[in-house]
Amino acid sequence: MNNKQDILIRREWSMPNSRTFEIKPIRDLIMKYVDFVNDGVIVDPFANNNKIATITNDLDPQYDTDFHMDATDFLKTLQDRSADLVLYDPPYSQRQVAECYKSLGKTVNMQTTQISYWTNQKKEIARILKQNGYCITFGWNSNGVGMKYGMEIVEILLVAHGSHHNDTICTVERKVGFPENVQLF
Repeated sequence: MNNKQDILIRREWSMPNSRTFEIKPIRDLIMKYVDFVNDGVIVDPFANNNKIATITNDLDPQYDTDFHMDATDFLKTLQDRSADLVLYDPPYSQRQVAECYKSLGKTVNMQTTQISYWTNQKKEIARILKQNGYCITFGWNSNGVGMKYGMEIVEILLVAHGSHHNDTICTVERKVGFPENVQLF
């Protein structure tokens, strides 16, 4: 892989919503890839109330998901190269992770408030994705899972929310390789 690639980048405006997948341009982007993978396996480790994925997880037991586990632990239960699409919408900051754990009466430890929390999830996403599978990452940056895990960015959607709200950056990546220098299995 080289660092130069053609990436579709577009920007749309939409009202903010704490339910990311209910924001119209984001939902349209997700559904485009859901349709593309057809009847494939779709994984959502932070599903909340979303029913798009075929395998869902949310730490909060109030949501009707398949599992109620820490996202990293959940991803570790899935088989190698078993997913066609991963919808990855984690809390956007360490503070949000800590607030979520505390609100559920869970112990906040160093692991859940360090950058390695997300790094470990990205390793697991790379492990479970099939060759040419997709991951759509949502957040305040366009890093996605990353090239070091065999991912290539194919599309970026910037959703501006106006005023003093941060944009939501949606990064679509495709699994193009299984790097030799990273132990995924």
